[in-house]
Amino acid sequence: MIRIAAFGDIHGSFDEEDLRMIQHSDYDMVLIVGDLPGRTHAGTLDVARRLARMPRPAYFMPGNHDGVSLIQLIAELQGNHALVERSHRRQFKLVENLRAALGPVSYCAYSLHEISIKGTAISLVSARPHSMGGTSFSYRPYLEKEFGISDMNQSAEKIKRLLDEARSPVLVLAHNGPAGLGSKRDDIFGCDFRKEEGDFGDPDLADALDYAEGAKIQVLGVVAGHMHHRIRGGGERVTIAKRKNTLCVNCARVPRIFKEDGQTLRHHVRIEISEKGMEVEQVTRP
Repeated sequence: MIRIAAFGDIHGSFDEEDLRMIQHSDYDMVLIVGDLPGRTHAGTLDVARRLARMPRPAYFMPGNHDGVSLIQLIAELQGNHALVERSHRRQFKLVENLRAALGPVSYCAYSLHEISIKGTAISLVSARPHSMGGTSFSYRPYLEKEFGISDMNQSAEKIKRLLDEARSPVLVLAHNGPAGLGSKRDDIFGCDFRKEEGDFGDPDLADALDYAEGAKIQVLGVVAGHMHHRIRGGGERVTIAKRKNTLCVNCARVPRIFKEDGQTLRHHVRIEISEKGMEVEQVTRP
């Protein structure tokens, strides 16, 4: 059995106690789905340097806040294409700084990692980095120059080729989850910030998962975040859902360190992979 700790959108909430928890746990590896800072690159690097001291092998998927400038983020949110084009040049240096700060933590972006632990093998496939969700292909200039990918179709094809290369049952690491899991505000990747709601999952990832289904590629699960657990207008979203034969989990409990009844609590997701498949548990502990 492989035991995995998955951390959702961190947004500054990761500290020494989290490192101690991992050190004294039975976890074999750690997944981080992105969004390390609030909004500043300096905050990103602070958290990344802490993650670099992770006492287990760790894999990091950059989110829409990671390795980007505040101007870029605003331009993407506003759909200001001219500003997106002007502001993207710094992203290469910012990503380089982030990768250096993460140290031994594996930086995952359109990549395949073959992992074998205690006789159990999995293929970790990382999907599109810096996703902002929905039909928006965010950070296009950077993705085009860095990966040669400029739209959803090309992104889907890239993920499909990674799935083709996988030698073991697949676990997908993404910042945002796949489309096709509901369009209500409280669905796992549903939109809670628009009156009309809508499915805010990634269509390229959904396309790749459909391909895997047809090609008989076993995808055990998708580990993602981005769409925070607390939804606008009140209530919480669904965090675990099945997409055909694939279990999808949203790890984004924000803030992940919080107080309840005077006690400080911390959130992460426990994943166990064995011959029986994949099991998931949302964990909240002191």
